Amino acid sequence: MAKNKKKPVTKNANKLGLTLEPHQVIVRPLVTEKGVHRAARNNHYAFEIHPQATKTDVRRAVEELFDVVVDKVMTQNRVGKTRRYRHRAGVTRNWKKAIVKLNSEHRIDFF
Repeated sequence: MAKNKKKPVTKNANKLGLTLEPHQVIVRPLVTEKGVHRAARNNHYAFEIHPQATKTDVRRAVEELFDVVVDKVMTQNRVGKTRRYRHRAGVTRNWKKAIVKLNSEHRIDFF
């Protein structure tokens, strides 16, 4: 007896049907001491990205904007922290981070 096979739904499908341009996916590069160390040793680069961007969006954006070949993309959802200002408590915003591993032949210079 044949089972009804449903079309597989991708886990990272954008729920809003939003298509992002490469310059919208990458908000800014994260140039930190740890990031510079990762770039020098492991060829990993960190970016703040749009919260609804997927790994494939990030791969496409980095390859188009920086003209490099991406091997791997790792993403993190960063939770905002509680901060105090005078006598009030507030929360910094949530944001999304991507760490991109490039092919060994390629480099990105931010400076």
